[in-house]
Amino acid sequence: MSKPTAKPSRPFFSSGPCAKRPGWTLSALDQALLGRSHRTPEGKGRLKEIITLSKSVLGIPSDWRVAIVPASDTGAVEMTLWALAGERGVDVLSFESFSGTWAQDLRDILQIEDLRVLEASYGALPDLSAVDWSRDVILTWNGTTSGVRIPGPELIPEEHDGLVICDATSAAFAMDLPWDRLDVVTWSWQKALGGEAAHGMLAISPRAAERLTKASSRPLPKIFRLTNKKGLMEAIFEGDTINTPSMLCVEDALDGLRWAENTGGLPALKARAETNLAIISEWVERTEWVSFLAETVETRSCTSICLKITAPWFEALSPDARSKAVKHLTGLVASEGAGYDLASYRDAPAGLRIWGGATVEAEDIRALLPWLDWAYELTCTEFAA
Repeated sequence: MSKPTAKPSRPFFSSGPCAKRPGWTLSALDQALLGRSHRTPEGKGRLKEIITLSKSVLGIPSDWRVAIVPASDTGAVEMTLWALAGERGVDVLSFESFSGTWAQDLRDILQIEDLRVLEASYGALPDLSAVDWSRDVILTWNGTTSGVRIPGPELIPEEHDGLVICDATSAAFAMDLPWDRLDVVTWSWQKALGGEAAHGMLAISPRAAERLTKASSRPLPKIFRLTNKKGLMEAIFEGDTINTPSMLCVEDALDGLRWAENTGGLPALKARAETNLAIISEWVERTEWVSFLAETVETRSCTSICLKITAPWFEALSPDARSKAVKHLTGLVASEGAGYDLASYRDAPAGLRIWGGATVEAEDIRALLPWLDWAYELTCTEFAA
């Protein structure tokens, strides 16, 4: 196969940090409050604007509280588990790397006695009918490392006794989230809107806020605390932060949110991501050597699009050799400047992962795919017995 000629204008397909919004340049950060305190009225105003725009673009109910928290989505999830888990039994869905980590934390670190881990292998979801909604439920809406997403809100009953805690880091700004059926939702700046890393977002319903105010015997480090002796620390949900944020990252996050709003809000963001998935789906359908890791069409992610190599020669390789073949394939594409960060997550089955969120242009996805075919043919020559 001859080498393609056209290349993506922006060959950035990482699943985090993700591609910047179209047209982004460093000038977007010109107004950043560098050398200024985040506690000044101007700094707090910027932080409050992130909260306000996030609620607006995502359609978060007005009675929910939203905060900027440390340590990205991981910090947001873990501060939630440490603060809330254990009042009642917990069901946790574990079907990829990060949801597996939440299950491990609950079992081995927090040592929740009444814990059920509902597991599935990469490419599948656990048996959703087995979830007991009278318990607290921890779920990941979209598996960043498996490319498998919850197919819709119907699995969650409108009325449920426990809290539903949702890790939505690669679903927010690309998929509908059923806010009326969730109680805690977390995400991060560096995913769907391509912000810089290290900052997380936490949204809590009134039911979750009430739970937080109840006394807990579990000690919490400062960066996990959302309450004090007086109750909920309301200032955190108005632009105060637990620790010092980067005002450069704040400006970048605001730029992404403003772009999202001007582009047409969540409906437009979803449409862009679904278009990218459709382009890859058509390519997979006509390509013999690759298929989706997600087992069913309804569960295929439109953001972290994970693919497996199904050629017999590849499947005959040892796990180590498969990883080397994927590294060779993706390295060929990267060396040509046609696509970066295309290998699957380190704990996932060896394969490809293409970020298809709204900041990625459809024409760049189209331009990438011939390069994958070209690199595959060369890799086949190198590794097939």
